[in-house]
Amino acid sequence: MTTAPEPAAAAALIFDDPLDRQSGDDTDAGWGERPTGGSGQDDLARFLDEKPPHHL
Repeated sequence: MTTAPEPAAAAALIFDDPLDRQSGDDTDAGWGERPTGGSGQDDLARFLDEKPPHHL
């Protein structure tokens, strides 16, 4: 006689207020900031990366 493995627990429903938690949009993280203190080469690379296509 073998015993069946325990079924994995199903995802629980959470009924709290989602507006009580901080969302990813509430922070400035991930908005394209680059590390500061770069060199002239870093500035040129950023300029070339962010240059609009009509400024070729």
